[in-house]
Amino acid sequence: MTKITFYKRNNQYIGFEVNGHTGKDEYGKDLLCAQISTVAQLAIVGADLLKINYFREISDGYLKIMIEDSKDFQKEVQFLFKTCMESFKSIIIDEKKFAKLEVKNV
Repeated sequence: MTKITFYKRNNQYIGFEVNGHTGKDEYGKDLLCAQISTVAQLAIVGADLLKINYFREISDGYLKIMIEDSKDFQKEVQFLFKTCMESFKSIIIDEKKFAKLEVKNV
C-alpha cells in the first residue's frame, strides 16, 4: 500500500511524503504506482522551476518534499501542493485497497 501524507502548518501546505508501493500489480508493471510517482516528482520539478529552497528525500518507494522558507513564493507553493493533492485524490479515488491520503497539521 502507498501512504500519501501532506503536512500543513498555520493552514499552509509545507510538504508531503509518499511511502510504499501500491502492490496493485507486479513491480515494474504497476500503473497506479507509476501515476502516483509521476505526481510526486512533479512537485520536485515545480520547486526547481520556482527556484525555492526545499528538502527532498527520494529512495525506492519513497519521496518526501518539504519547503523551507517560501514566503516569497507562498501563492505558487500552495498552488503546486494543492495541484498535487487533487491529482493524488483523482488517481486513488477508487483504489482504497492500494493507496490512502491524509493531511497532518504539524
